[in-house]
Amino acid sequence: MTTLRIAIPSIGEGGLDGQRAGHFGHCDVFTCIEAENGGITSVSTIQNKEHVQGGCMVPVNLLAENKINALIVGGIGMRPLMGFKQVGIDVYHDAERIDIRPVVEDMLAGKLPLISDDQVCGGGNQR
Repeated sequence: MTTLRIAIPSIGEGGLDGQRAGHFGHCDVFTCIEAENGGITSVSTIQNKEHVQGGCMVPVNLLAENKINALIVGGIGMRPLMGFKQVGIDVYHDAERIDIRPVVEDMLAGKLPLISDDQVCGGGNQR
């Protein structure tokens, strides 16, 4: 049985009842959800590192080091998306909701799609 470790870019303190960040690379924290058999077993946060221009791989490496295997974003650039694919982190897409809990519940229920290459953004106003 594989433990699913999901990261969600979050604002402020993050957490299951927190809100998602509007920009993946510049979020305050990543809310991390551990789940097994479709149920949440633990919730924690990882402090994001400073994101400098062109530093798209910083959050990729940070999440890989923390053994994350899934990420939920509203938008992401091609460089970090390719980076996540290289380190084996699946990137799921939900551009509509800002609350973390319903998005995580949908992912655990198999209702969130993997992001496709034509959904990537060029940077700036990412969600």
